[in-house]
Amino acid sequence: MDITTIGPDDWETFREVRLASLTESPEAFGSHHSDWVDAPAERWRSRLTTVPLTLVARDATGVVGVVSGQRVGADEVELVSMWVAPAARGHGVARALIDGVVDWAAGQGRSTYLMVRSGNTRARTAYERAGFVDTGVPQDWPADEPAENRMELRR
Repeated sequence: MDITTIGPDDWETFREVRLASLTESPEAFGSHHSDWVDAPAERWRSRLTTVPLTLVARDATGVVGVVSGQRVGADEVELVSMWVAPAARGHGVARALIDGVVDWAAGQGRSTYLMVRSGNTRARTAYERAGFVDTGVPQDWPADEPAENRMELRR
């Protein structure tokens, strides 16, 4: 398995894996397949520019995972848009992607946190194994949005 940082010139790779994630696990994301499927190249490039870190995991079959890291304020990085293809789950892909974001954040002296849908038990378990602690649904979470738990890295 290989973990690679991608940028705006890799928008087609990102498009492929992002659309796969939104198709396979629509309940895990705030975005919807319909929001992105017809997006022009510039929108894909922009996403890879405005979010400073996007990593993809590749194995012999192709791209099998993706994650991004977004700086928040002066001290934190939020791990976002994590997905691993079903056939690659349970083989260390999630951990490698998570560690890539955590290492990137630590290299900037920042802590890492994430938001995960409350009902996404498999993802929450993967994050806990990587050292994240569930701090619950924020008190100010919008009532009309699916509940998400904040998880903070505590190694």
